[in-house]
Formats: sequence, structure tokens, C-alpha cells
Amino acid sequence: MTLGSTLLGLMVQVMLPLSLLVAAGGWWATRMGEGHDAGVLRAQLNRLVLYLFYPAILFAVAASTPISFELLTVPLLVGIGTLANGALLYVLLWKTRLGAGLHDTTRASLMLGGMFGNTFNVGAPVLEFFFGAGAMRYAIFNDMFMTMPVVWTLGVWIATRLGSHADGERPDVLRTVLMMPPIWAFALGLGAQYSGLAYPPLIEAARFIGQAAIPVIMFVLGMTIPWRRLVPRTEVLVAASVKLLVAPLLIWAIVLLWSDAPTEAQRASLVECATPTFMTSLLLAERFKIDAAASALLIGWSTLLFWLSLPLLMALGLFG
Repeated sequence: MTLGSTLLGLMVQVMLPLSLLVAAGGWWATRMGEGHDAGVLRAQLNRLVLYLFYPAILFAVAASTPISFELLTVPLLVGIGTLANGALLYVLLWKTRLGAGLHDTTRASLMLGGMFGNTFNVGAPVLEFFFGAGAMRYAIFNDMFMTMPVVWTLGVWIATRLGSHADGERPDVLRTVLMMPPIWAFALGLGAQYSGLAYPPLIEAARFIGQAAIPVIMFVLGMTIPWRRLVPRTEVLVAASVKLLVAPLLIWAIVLLWSDAPTEAQRASLVECATPTFMTSLLLAERFKIDAAASALLIGWSTLLFWLSLPLLMALGLFG
């Protein structure tokens, strides 16, 4: 299959539906305005995903996917790319003229957004396009074994220590994580699988419910992007470029040094590294009182530029 035909298939199968969902969310938010009603709807849809749709798909995948070393290379490699992005953004935002004049709350927001990608909601459809049905497992295991633990440790430290300089009581990170339904759903799925109690009809029922997670959250993403204030700012565009290009190129170099013939899991890690900024960065910004406006701008620009960076990485042969 040629690059042109692959790109056309990607555009129709993945980019088109995701773009329509984002556009629908943006149109809906514009019609409602940016006031209380839009914020309430966005919050309620986020809760619906967090408490029902996402846990359902996590349970289904965890209950039917054996853990292997190859599978765990995905969170390992994506974690390396995440930390590399963070180190580079720290230098750029705190040690160069790029960050001069920016408040620490803005620097921390851009650093967080430039580190962590939308590895499930955007990554899973792209993974399934390249690697077929079942490739969603790479995104889910990356979320559970890399994104969630690193966000709620290093990510919280960046927000509270580098950003807001919170001197008060430290947030109870462990309690927060343990209260999250996705954690329990994933643990129950693994328990069902390894205890031999996994019931295929129940797994398929959970998978059916979980299919709503990506469409709903992409609609919410459209509501989140500040379309009327989506002006290009140098520091935001630099952070978006770091997020979209640095980690995948770095991990590509590591993979090529590791093996002459990259495995599917290694190539899947490149897709995960290439995803745009995750929406949780805005929730972290609002919760820990750092620059939520900069976070929303970065989500918007990285999402838009992703449709250009992904074909570029494809042309370089990263996913082939």
C-alpha cells in the first residue's frame, strides 16, 4: 500500500469522524456560549465518560488481554518520550528567552500539556487503523501503567511546585487515584482474567458500552477548545511542536538502535508519542490553579496541528 492510499484511508477512517465530532462540539459550545450552561454540560459529559464509558472499555480490554513484556514496552517507551519532552520544555520555558515574561503558572501549564498526549481518545483510533482490531490495548495499558501514575506524581508536582508554588497541604494524590473508577475497572478486569472468571458475554457487553467513550470525549474536546480566542502564541506553538514531534522522533531513534525490525508494540509506542495534548491538562490546571487559558490554547493548537504532523511522521516512515 502506498503512502498516498494509506493517508487517504487514515483521513477517511480516522481523521474525518474525529474532526466532525470536534467540530460538532465546537459548534454546540458556540451556540450555547461560553457561560455556565456550556461548562455544566462539559462537566457532566466528562463525568459520564469517567464513571461509565471509560471504565467499561478498560474492564473489557483488561479482562481479555494477557500482560506480556512486549505490551509493557509501550508504556516504557512512551514514558521515556514523556520525560524527554518535559526536560526539554523545562529548559525552554525556564532557562531561555522563550519563557521570559511568562508567569510560572503558564510555564507549568505548557510543560504539562507538552508532556502528556491524548493517547486513548486520539491514539486508539489511529492505532486500530494501523494495527487492526485489538490495538486499543496499547493505548489502555499505556494509560494505566504510564500516564496515570506519572500524571498523579510528577504531573502534580509540576503543577503545585513549579507552577502555583503551593505551600499548603499537599494534595492527597493516593486517595484521589484510588477513588477513580477506571482504576477499579482495570483491576477487576485483570482479576477476572487471571482468576479464570472472565465471562465473554459480560466482556462484550462492557466493550459495547465503552465504545461511546471516544465519540463523547471528542465532542467534549470540541467544546473545550477556545475557538474564538485561538490566536497563535509563540510559546504555545513551540510546546505543541515539542509534543507532536520530539518524543516520536526520539523514540524512533531508540527503537532503531534497539532493533533492525521494530515490533508492532514498538511502532504503537510511536503513535502514542505523536498524539496531541491530553484534555486532563486543563482539568489539572483548573484544579491546581495554574494557567487554564494557556492549557486550553495548547490543547486546541496541538489538536489542529496533529492533522499535519501525523502525515509528516508517516512520510518519514515511523509507522511503516
